[in-house]
Amino acid sequence: MQEKHLYEYAIIRVLPVVEREEFINVGIILFCKSEKFIRVHFAINETKLRSFSKDLDLDQIRLNLQSFKKIAMGDEKCGPIALLDIPSRFRWLTAVRSSAIQTSRPHPGLCNDLEQTAKRLFEELVS
Repeated sequence: MQEKHLYEYAIIRVLPVVEREEFINVGIILFCKSEKFIRVHFAINETKLRSFSKDLDLDQIRLNLQSFKKIAMGDEKCGPIALLDIPSRFRWLTAVRSSAIQTSRPHPGLCNDLEQTAKRLFEELVS
């Protein structure tokens, strides 16, 4: 029998107009402390985002989401946050913020395959 892994995930959301508090799911962050595993998957649906705001800076949103991914993966060029341990990076990425990119609160789960679970959650919650 394969070992089950306790993981946490959060949904990455873009708020095209922060003041309206409407959001579109664009990605997920999945983290497992025991396996030292963290993944960020995202995709930008420009048409959907533009339907909420024609003035949204999609290039900046894309850069910010790429930074989320680089921080998660520990890219040393992303500054001191990227150098923290994996649990600390996950907590920083999922911290409450009032910017155009926010995350849901973390949710727990159990799985056998973390990579497959990250892909499945992305398909179910974003695609």
